[in-house]
Amino acid sequence: MDNEKRKRRVGNNEAQAKARRIRVSPQKLNLVASTIRGKAVSQAIDELNYSRRRIAHDVLKCVMSATASAENNHDLDVDSLVVQEAYVGNDLVMKRFRPRARGRGDRILKRFSSLTITLREVEKTRNKSPASKRKS
Repeated sequence: MDNEKRKRRVGNNEAQAKARRIRVSPQKLNLVASTIRGKAVSQAIDELNYSRRRIAHDVLKCVMSATASAENNHDLDVDSLVVQEAYVGNDLVMKRFRPRARGRGDRILKRFSSLTITLREVEKTRNKSPASKRKS
């Protein structure tokens, strides 16, 4: 009974982390996730550390988890990682009622979210400064 190695869901130069049941609405979480899409991991971590939004701490934990997975499990270079994807999905919804006038009740939906972050290793390219392009 030999177990075959499970096929990877992401590419050989990618690492992924998921956070589920985050207690914030997907709309609010997507605002934070959109700020780090396409950025280098070091820049994304800095941005999340100094964000004033409460949920930025949970996004930071997910980015750090994906970074650790890339380094330890997939042998990727941490300095050349970029946030390829950061997408948000719905998770469970708690339904509550609030009493209103005349014996009625209003439904309150307490939404939870899920977050998936995919990091990709990219080759570093030299950025030529505008000063080097000018001829003196």
